Amino acid sequence: MLIYVDQVTERLQYTMDFVFKSHGITYRCTNDREEFINGQDPRLNYSDWDLGAGIHFKPSGLLFEETILTDLQTAKSEWNGIPIISFNGKTDPFSSIFYVISRYEEYVIQKRDKHGRFEASSSILFHFGWLQSQAVEQWVEIAVDTFAPEHSGKLRAGRMVTVIPTFDIDNTFAYKWKGGWRRILATLKDYSARNKERLEERSKVNRGITEDPFDTYGKIEQVAERFPQTRIFWHLGDYGTYDRNLPWHDPRHQRLIRNLSRVAKVGLHPSYSSNSSDKALSDEQGRLVKILNRSVSSSRQHFLKLHLPQTYVRLMALGFKKDFTMGYADQPGFRAGTAHPFCFFDLEKNVQTDYRIFPFVYMDGTFHEYLDLTIEESKTVVSGLANEVTRYGGIFSFIWHNETIGNTPKWKGWSELLDYTLALFPDEFTE
Repeated sequence: MLIYVDQVTERLQYTMDFVFKSHGITYRCTNDREEFINGQDPRLNYSDWDLGAGIHFKPSGLLFEETILTDLQTAKSEWNGIPIISFNGKTDPFSSIFYVISRYEEYVIQKRDKHGRFEASSSILFHFGWLQSQAVEQWVEIAVDTFAPEHSGKLRAGRMVTVIPTFDIDNTFAYKWKGGWRRILATLKDYSARNKERLEERSKVNRGITEDPFDTYGKIEQVAERFPQTRIFWHLGDYGTYDRNLPWHDPRHQRLIRNLSRVAKVGLHPSYSSNSSDKALSDEQGRLVKILNRSVSSSRQHFLKLHLPQTYVRLMALGFKKDFTMGYADQPGFRAGTAHPFCFFDLEKNVQTDYRIFPFVYMDGTFHEYLDLTIEESKTVVSGLANEVTRYGGIFSFIWHNETIGNTPKWKGWSELLDYTLALFPDEFTE
């Protein structure tokens, strides 16, 4: 496919790569009018000029800007029968795709929650009721159907689904291996709260009578055996208000991590405090490298603390290649409008990077802690998300924690939702 533009920009190349190249369709951009007019391939004239050849579509202009427009006017619109975004009154599927996957709005909207996170409730997809649909993939489909209909069959035939269960290990055990002042303070806290159940459970675990409620690693191994792409993100930060895992240097802790790395891919779960300390982030990466005796290139932010572009820039500087943070804590759905992996575009520098982003569709705590849904209500949402990924392809990835699939009072019965999720996909999706 040949695409005419007045200027081949970083944003244009990035967007067209996602629309066509990443979906298996060969294309080329040119600003040579004679070449375009005389071309034999299917042609799209993406400019303001009528060249009398190919399909002509006037752009909104967003892909030819080099700065972040804080006064850009966006609105809900329609194009070729589907909902889409308009920019300063102009509908444009390519600009809509770029706006969402570049996370443009996160550079412009300053509102954040108490942890400094961009919330789903601030997103354009949430406001327009599109968060639980792959809006970007819908726009890709209608763009191909309109501008390159001869490739529509290839687009649909190439849709694949990969299931990637993921587990965040924020707190390796509830009681085990916690000695010294941490055990004393925790015990005193339970005494003060008159929490007899926790006192008895702690005593039984420490005496070896019962298993630690967070010790669900057998279950995680079973998931990894069926789904080889399973990933585990391990918290190895120093102790703090929001960082409460076991000491990373405990030999037993290191041995457990190595054992799990034999059945699943282990990446770093950068601590809460690492968001404000380059040294902490580097130290934590070094710890996991030492434990695994290999390089570490994938991560997911603790508390899903993602600040663009700084978070990704800092991770790239340390050699990280893949990130699994793209999703929301407060809502399930598609933060970037797609379940397909894509490269990070640094809007401040206006350049595409090779840093790969792998979106997730839901987190366990979103249903139970943020939305206060029942397990049955959560199943309905998960089923809808699974249908959306099956329809448009991509990665069906989701977050659980070792503690949420244990039989603790707070999470009693919730592992049923994990089992339900996994049962939605037959074996052909486990490769």
